[in-house]
Amino acid sequence: MGKAGYAVLIVAWLAAGCASAPGPRVEQDPWESYNRSMHAFNENVDRAVVKPLAKGYETVLPQPIRTGIGNFFSNLDDVVVFFNNLLQRKGARAASDGGRVLVNTTLGLFGIFDVASRMGMRKHDEDFGQTMGYWGTPPGPYFVLPLLGPSTLRDAPARLVDMQVSPLHLHGDEGVRTGLIALNAVDIRAGLLQSERILDEVGGDRYAVIRDAWLARREYLVHDGKPPGAQEAGDDLLRELEAMEFED
Repeated sequence: MGKAGYAVLIVAWLAAGCASAPGPRVEQDPWESYNRSMHAFNENVDRAVVKPLAKGYETVLPQPIRTGIGNFFSNLDDVVVFFNNLLQRKGARAASDGGRVLVNTTLGLFGIFDVASRMGMRKHDEDFGQTMGYWGTPPGPYFVLPLLGPSTLRDAPARLVDMQVSPLHLHGDEGVRTGLIALNAVDIRAGLLQSERILDEVGGDRYAVIRDAWLARREYLVHDGKPPGAQEAGDDLLRELEAMEFED
């Protein structure tokens, strides 16, 4: 499952009734009117196009093949993680990430098999938005992107930097590149189908729940699991969700 989907896992945990989870982030949402409109647009596109494609993908392809596809894209993402760990001067993590790419690309047949994790090389989660946060850039207002979903004023343009590093976006053939990006998006969406059933049961304001969960997780990632001022119970919640991220 791609990292874009773990906000939904957090929402699912919140929906389960963790009363001490991080509180509302209304102060980070000055553009709420626009964001709600874009959120509604994205949900409509998802219901009409993306979710049906994901369901068909899940139905047609057996789980081992979907796992291999997810591993392949995760291996490409490790290149981005390696780059950002270097920028954050996290040498040990960068070495591990580079080793993951080397091992999985060779022994894992271009990443189809996650051999590195079986060898104890833990997968990390870093991007240029987190790198900017590491060096003190504040997140800025919450910002819902067309089709891509939750972001912030800091994280949205940071995506462009990661795209310049990712092998997924650097393939010379435009048709192949577009096809791979589309396949990755459908694979990520298919991985969310099961957890989304819990999200669908959330009462109240779905937009606000997703916003608050996404912002809480970003803060957790930027501070490597130790966000300033985090309540102990909320921190435990996020730590448990982060551990879920690396399970197959």
